[in-house]
Amino acid sequence: MKKESVAVVIISNGPGELATWVNPVVDELNKINKSICDDDKLDFTLRLVLVPCPNATGKEFLVANSWNKFELITKSKSFWKLLVKPQSFANWPQKGIVIFLGGDQFWSILLAKRLGYLNITYAEWISRWPQWTNEIAAMNVKVKELIPKRYKYKCKVIGDLMADIKLNSEISLRNKEKRYIALLPGSKKAKLSVGIPFFLEVADHIAEENQNINFIIPIAPTTDKSEYLFYQSERNPIAKYYSSKIKKIKNCKDSHSPFDYIIETSKNTKIHLIKNHPCYEILKECDLAITTVGANTAELAAITLPMLVVLPTQHLSMMNAWDGILGVIGKISFINRFLTFIIKNFYFKKKKFFAWPNIKAKRMIVPERIGNISPKNIAKEVLFLIKNRDQLKSIRNNLHKERGDKGATEKLAYIIINSIKKL
Repeated sequence: MKKESVAVVIISNGPGELATWVNPVVDELNKINKSICDDDKLDFTLRLVLVPCPNATGKEFLVANSWNKFELITKSKSFWKLLVKPQSFANWPQKGIVIFLGGDQFWSILLAKRLGYLNITYAEWISRWPQWTNEIAAMNVKVKELIPKRYKYKCKVIGDLMADIKLNSEISLRNKEKRYIALLPGSKKAKLSVGIPFFLEVADHIAEENQNINFIIPIAPTTDKSEYLFYQSERNPIAKYYSSKIKKIKNCKDSHSPFDYIIETSKNTKIHLIKNHPCYEILKECDLAITTVGANTAELAAITLPMLVVLPTQHLSMMNAWDGILGVIGKISFINRFLTFIIKNFYFKKKKFFAWPNIKAKRMIVPERIGNISPKNIAKEVLFLIKNRDQLKSIRNNLHKERGDKGATEKLAYIIINSIKKL
């Protein structure tokens, strides 16, 4: 008698996780099943559940839907409705597996319990609910060491899904004699209001000292070139504190170039913009990134790109640029000034690290510059780092040590296959 089809439900959130975790795992899963002889081939359906996430762009559904790999995709705004009444979205097989590949691990646990399915968690840094999950696929040994002894039997170290990224060799930086610096001023509007004028001036100071450096800005999916013009203008109150302006933004006419636009500043510095997201092929070839705090520091760490993390605290009144509860509270104008005082005098003094690789390693892997910092001083430090290749190499090696080995995609796919066989 033929077994009923098994539901393989993947939980995920942002664009990075979809591109570098979900898509490769789905492809590998289908590849393995296709290689199995017909009599033993597994019957399963793939479903994707997007969950609420402050770093999501809102375009995740459209991206995943364009792949044509899922029988069902539910939007993040529908997650709570899915939990309460899953049958309103689809018929759910009696047996299935929920796999965590992004977001909050607890959402994966909740949905698995609601559907009565097994749960598999890919733990990049920590497995938060080992008592309630069935299997844990860990990025490295450090993750397994953090799991309580009585639950370690559930864990298998599989390596780093990010290490398996297949880069497009056709996309490359053509002028290998130049040094390349990536600028990541942020993606949310309030972050851009600080980041754009600050980073433009940093680029101008660097270019003034070293003409052999090219600048790259990967444009986040939630932004466009018009916002770069807006936030460097007088319409942005923070722009008055910085001298650098955009003279023009023009389309890149070279059809062989990976870039879409070129910014030319008032001081004739050229900055290349790229819309392709995520553009890991380009970032991988950069020598250094200058970035704001946030989830982007984790992505840069994953591709082992050395970075200098900056947070100019002289603009803390723009607290709505922050993620989480601070951003929500910061929008309330009458308490904004009070909260700014509290954060400057207590939060910054108590918090040890701000960049994700430093937070997870519990040591300073990448340099952080938090405080009343100036573009000129940041430029000086960047020029020092660019000249010291050994230091950049050391940062890259330390980032690599905190990650995991290659081969994780195939190993996770086999864990899923074996779990289906047991059902």
